[in-house]
Amino acid sequence: MTESKHPSAEDVLRGETIILLATSEGDQPRVRPVTLVESLGELFVLTGTKDTKVAQIQANGKVECLALVAHKDSTGYIRFSATATIEKDPAVRARLAKTASFFDQFWDSPKHLGYTLIRIRPVRVEYMKPGEMEATEISKLELK
Repeated sequence: MTESKHPSAEDVLRGETIILLATSEGDQPRVRPVTLVESLGELFVLTGTKDTKVAQIQANGKVECLALVAHKDSTGYIRFSATATIEKDPAVRARLAKTASFFDQFWDSPKHLGYTLIRIRPVRVEYMKPGEMEATEISKLELK
């Protein structure tokens, strides 16, 4: 019987992936699940403008993200430190409005004032493959 290959970090992060996003509120970390959306090799989070994570990112753009990776009967993770910024480019906002499967459930257009697009730029990435005990640093994500 052949052992199936673990998914690559890039395979896990392509498309839409539920992750845990950690921001800072003063000296307190805040963690919440969000949907990370990959589009043309770039990573984004779509959220409500009034959500607390928006103000937290505007005050401190350093974030940490964690995606769990299940394979067979084991679990690993992809963890990355990143910078997060509010994306204002109308063309990028429109592209993500078309890309994200859930956009229409929350907003009626990319110009909706309640729609905020957060760009996530990984700085340091590590991957602990399911069944392993140590994480490996990934020098660069190749999402395109």
